[in-house]
Amino acid sequence: MRERLTPFFAYPEEIRRVIYTTNAIEAVNRSLRKVLKTRGALPSDESLFKLLYLALRIITRKWTMPVPHWRAALNQFAIIFEDRLPL
Repeated sequence: MRERLTPFFAYPEEIRRVIYTTNAIEAVNRSLRKVLKTRGALPSDESLFKLLYLALRIITRKWTMPVPHWRAALNQFAIIFEDRLPL
């Protein structure tokens, strides 16, 4: 556990705040699991992909709130990852 937590504290506070206050990935996973748990067996992989695609279209409609403190975090990302973040 300690090995996973230590890199988190290596980032500036602005980035840490965005990471631990937004659980976007967990929310998406939870929503997809909710869609899949009510289904029985799917006839093919293609039908699974179609179902997940349609579910993601519905899920993204709910994303209306901006990420809190994003501007400060984006500035820190630009400093730390300048070669990977096009602005």
